[in-house]
Parts: sequence; structure tokens; C-alpha cells
Amino acid sequence: MTSRGLTLAELAKAAGGVVRGPATLRIRGVASVDEAGPQDITWISHERYAARLPSSRAGAVLLPADFGGSPMPAILCHDPNLGIARILAALAPPVPQPPPGVHPSAVVDPSAVLGEGVAVGPLCVIGPDARIGPRTVLQAQVFVGAGTELGADCHLWPGAVIREHCRLGERVVLHPNVVIGSDGFGYHFTGTHHQKIPQTGIVVVEDDVEIGACSCVDRAKFGETRIGRGTKIDNLVQVAHNVRTGAHCILVAQAGIAGSSVLGQGVVLGGKVGVRDHVVLGDGVQAAACCCISKDVSGGARVNGIPAVDNRQYLREQAEVRRLPEWSRLLKDLLRRVERLETSADD
Repeated sequence: MTSRGLTLAELAKAAGGVVRGPATLRIRGVASVDEAGPQDITWISHERYAARLPSSRAGAVLLPADFGGSPMPAILCHDPNLGIARILAALAPPVPQPPPGVHPSAVVDPSAVLGEGVAVGPLCVIGPDARIGPRTVLQAQVFVGAGTELGADCHLWPGAVIREHCRLGERVVLHPNVVIGSDGFGYHFTGTHHQKIPQTGIVVVEDDVEIGACSCVDRAKFGETRIGRGTKIDNLVQVAHNVRTGAHCILVAQAGIAGSSVLGQGVVLGGKVGVRDHVVLGDGVQAAACCCISKDVSGGARVNGIPAVDNRQYLREQAEVRRLPEWSRLLKDLLRRVERLETSADD
């Protein structure tokens, strides 16, 4: 929340909408319909939520462009969900970050190259021949390995690790304790012990990728592991060696992708989805939470279950599973009737 807030006119400009009511009304925060107060703006994305609006104490509301009247001033826009995201950004307080320059406690190798306006926070370590693009921000205790390259306008939160020779594009965001370029999980059992297979490749993270806290993207055995541009990765996600994702994928918390799998553009993996090694998922595949994908899936498919099957088939199967108690009762009744008939025949 900003200290003075913003007027409805300013918020409408941010949201790409039009004001209905006093444009000078000042708003300080965003809240739900039920929790909003007179200094808050709330939002309704569909007519079915309209019944909750008359009881709201909100000072203003963000509404779809074709929405009817409202008991408080409004901003009308074509996409309220996008509009409220932009309003949240406009009202959000600035995020604390280190100023441009290198903190005295940071360790920067003399051969590293830092672009204009780079901010390096306390206790960071930047290795030999690393290159940091302009205006990139390294919060406290970030590690950048030897020969690693970071593009412009990246933001690395505390504890992020990018190991040697990996490459990040522009505007990449790594949340706390993300690890990029740890060794892929590769061993060969000799009969007496597990022999480690050297992981000699790198990780490439393309532009506009955001990776959530404590997620890991492993370096390739050889070649590269690649995260496509615009992809968003939640917390606690594991991406194994030599995986390649297309652009604008969504990987939700605790998803795991095994080695050498390929995800097309716009793939969505729900929470705890597991993808077997060497599997190919076509463009636009959507996998429901907790399913396990063990074979290739064609583009546009929606899958569910263990093992994953077409979502419609899965729902039909689950409907039948829920009828098992009924079928069990019917079967027991039939068995009793057959037994009585057989007894009568014997008599």
C-alpha cells in the first residue's frame, strides 16, 4: 500500500479502464469484496458475484466493461483480472533492494564484468569471468559461478545460486534459494557401487522466466538444459538434466520433470505432476495435479490420473469407481439369489 494512495483516474489509467464516478477519489489498497474498507478497491470479474457487492464497504470496485450499476464508484475494463493485477502493481510499495554498486562485504573476482547500474548486495560472490547485465540486482548472499552470464534487468533474491557457465536471459527473476546448474542426477551401478557420471553441460534460462523459491534446474549431462522464454516455475519444482521446455510453460509447485524430457509451448503441469524421463509433451498439454505422465502426450491434450490418461476417460473411470459400493451390493444380492435357486433345484 502506498502512503497517499492513487486516485481512481490514476488507477483506471493503470488498469486500462474508464472511471464511473468521482475520478479524484483516493484509494490506498486492494481487498476482497467482503474485507474491503472505504479506502480500498475491490473487484468482480463476473455477474454471478454481483450479489455480494451491495454489502461491501469498498470505496470503489473494478468491474467488467458491460457490468450494470454498482453501489460505489467503479472502474470499468475489459479484463478485470488483468486490471486488478495492474492496480496491485501500481499500489504496491517499492521492494527494498541494494543500491547500484557493490556492497563492501561482497566478493567479486577482478575478471568479472558488471554492467551499468548493477546492484550487488551483502555477502554475494561473483566468480571469474562472470558477466552481469545492466541494472541486474543481486540481493544478499547470491552466488554467481565462473563464466556465468546474466542478462539485463534480472532480479536474484537472497540465496540464489547460479553455478559455472550457465546463462540467464533478460528480466529473469530467481526467488530465494533457487539453484541453477546443480549436477544432474546421473550414476552407473558397477555391481559394487554407484559411479557418478560427470555432468558437463550447462543450463540456459531464456528471457522473462520467473522461478519460485527452492526450485532446482539441473545442468545437462552434455549440451544444455533449457527453460523457454516467459516460462513461470512455482516453488519446489525439480527440472532434471537435459530437459527442454518451450515458451510460456507453467510448472506448479512440487512438479518434477525427469531427464531429457521435452515440453512444448504453453504446457501446464499442475501441482505434484511427475513426468518420466525422455517423454515428449506437445504444445498446450495440460496435466492435472498429482498425475504421472509415463509416455508421450500429443499437443492440446488434457490428462489426469496415475498413469495419466485423457481427462475425459479419467472422469468416466472415477464415476464408475464411485459406483463400486452399489455394484458390490448388487453382486452380493445376485449371488444370494443364485444360491437360493441352486438350493431349490437340488431339493
